[in-house]
Amino acid sequence: MSLPAEFHDIAKRVNNWGRWGSEDQIGTLNLITDEVVREAAATVRTGRRIPLAIPLEHDGVQTGMIPGRVNPLHAMVQINQELFGPGTVATSDDIVTMSLQTATHWDALTHASHSGKIYNGRPATSVTAHAGAEFSGIGTVRHLVSRGVLLDVARARGVDRLEGGHAVTPEDLEAAEEFGGIKVRAGDVVLVRTGQMQLYLGGDKHGYTYPSPGLSVRTPEWFHARDVAAVANDTVTFEVFPPEIEDLWMPVHALDLVEMGMLQGQNWNLEKLSTACAEERRYAFLLTATPEPFAGGTGSPVAPVAVL
Repeated sequence: MSLPAEFHDIAKRVNNWGRWGSEDQIGTLNLITDEVVREAAATVRTGRRIPLAIPLEHDGVQTGMIPGRVNPLHAMVQINQELFGPGTVATSDDIVTMSLQTATHWDALTHASHSGKIYNGRPATSVTAHAGAEFSGIGTVRHLVSRGVLLDVARARGVDRLEGGHAVTPEDLEAAEEFGGIKVRAGDVVLVRTGQMQLYLGGDKHGYTYPSPGLSVRTPEWFHARDVAAVANDTVTFEVFPPEIEDLWMPVHALDLVEMGMLQGQNWNLEKLSTACAEERRYAFLLTATPEPFAGGTGSPVAPVAVL
């Protein structure tokens, strides 16, 4: 089934191909300028640090709903081994096998394609089994530090958690701005809290996965208008699931990653951050969220930290 005209109309309005040149591979991360980072650093008042990642563990967030995504399989290859002879210093080493999108992660711009294209009009066939992503792989993101803004949609709507299937709209985002006394601006990394992470933290992995609140197909235009650098939230699917438009699966992925060239993050734990921001009555902070530089990767685990 081909993508509907409604999708293509939005795609034209948010398209950033060529905006930073035909060779560009990092999309809206170009909006994080030195000035943006200096202003982000100026938001630090107390030095309070809030980790935003969930643990990488064998009994993790993946349930098998997404084919190929496996929780980390951890094994020891050395245990207190005296490599240089008896009585010498001993070391322990381990290995892990996992999906790069298994837990708290960034999607690279190559994570999605549509109509045979990835970001900046390159062919989707540039992602291969042997090399992964030839262009715009996660390894091209060498640093990601900016002003983070928490849009706490759940608190703004007066609930602990949005209902499964709630499509977060531009109106929801603006209500969260007003609630937090904050305005999203160019170069910001926006964190959208739905409260869905509470289900996972409470042990309900399947309930966390489906049905899920998430971003509406209307939100890419809002992020585009604000010149947002990247967006992350506290769900598996990022966008509302099941989709708000029947049989239109993953349109937000295609609009954000392919058309706009904007990184997406999933499975971020925003619960402690929500509490901290409410306590301090401020919703902007310094955010460090550089992905692991996997060459050719279409995503990467990340251990983000908000510094208030």
